[in-house]
Amino acid sequence: MAGAEFGFELRVCAWAERYWEPADADSHALVARQLGTQRRRWDTIVVEADPDALRARAAFGADELDPDLLDVVRHAPASWTFYRDALPDPGYPWRYVREAIHRASARGVLEERKRGNRIEIRRIAPYPDWVRRIVAIENKPDLDAAAARDLADQLERDVALGLADEVWVATRADATRALVTEMPSAAGVLSFDAPASSEASDEAEAARATRDPSMDADVAWHPRALDPDATGVRVTEHGDPTAFEYVAPAEKRGTRRRIAERAYGRGWRAYADTMRPDCRAFGLRDAGDGYVPHCHAKGREQTAAECSGSCAEFAPEPPGWRQRGWPIEGGPGKAIQRLLDRRRRRRRPGLDGDAD
Repeated sequence: MAGAEFGFELRVCAWAERYWEPADADSHALVARQLGTQRRRWDTIVVEADPDALRARAAFGADELDPDLLDVVRHAPASWTFYRDALPDPGYPWRYVREAIHRASARGVLEERKRGNRIEIRRIAPYPDWVRRIVAIENKPDLDAAAARDLADQLERDVALGLADEVWVATRADATRALVTEMPSAAGVLSFDAPASSEASDEAEAARATRDPSMDADVAWHPRALDPDATGVRVTEHGDPTAFEYVAPAEKRGTRRRIAERAYGRGWRAYADTMRPDCRAFGLRDAGDGYVPHCHAKGREQTAAECSGSCAEFAPEPPGWRQRGWPIEGGPGKAIQRLLDRRRRRRRPGLDGDAD
């Protein structure tokens, strides 16, 4: 059920943010959801970061650096230099690089000046190598043996590629046996006791469904550590024979860096960006270390897909609500978005307001 999977996914993210134990005890864990590549998207991503380097990353702001900005920022020199002398050949027209330079300068993550007809650039700070490990988690709360076999095929591809340092599956305790039996031995399995449904008629039971799920988590199977610095194998087509291609370590490092940047900018609370918090029925419920959406009109948690302007229960906030505060700060929907953003920023040391 899509709704159950969405709520389960948010709770796994909340659990990971509070209780994930990094391989290096001093690492700082960042949690994000629905990230990956064009070929593969994972439900939950845990980025284990060097704490000092992560604080240095904050010099470039709270928003993610897209691939074009990242290439410019990483290679920007310490002193004013003609941009073509400072940056590696991109392999495509330089005019696109100039566009990225202008965007980086407008965001304040790079300094730019013009000397004659030449554009010169200078970094605001060295871009740090802040990522230590990346852990990928697939969330499948309800699985039978047949569905577990289908998932196992995808996890075998993840293991062969070795883009992440570890690959896990998170499921409910009653589906764990099917997963352990069918999963590749290199993939770990996290088992969660099923919480009560938020549609339960008993209010006490519904409240238990939204409390901290962390006490119910257990490791049913430990994963094997993968090697992102080794050449990976990407399966391009199953068949007889199976078609595949090798992926160089340098390409994997670049992909990991881009995934980590998206994780830094988005986190896991960005679900409100694709939902309608400006609906008067939209609310939040506490799920341990993070809030999950709750629809007062439906009396349950809603999915991102059904929370839209086309929802039959959608009731926009009246204009009077949206004009509260000075200057106009908006109504309850804007307050929800600010709350989620503050909680995201608290996990990113060095940003203004990280002690909020």
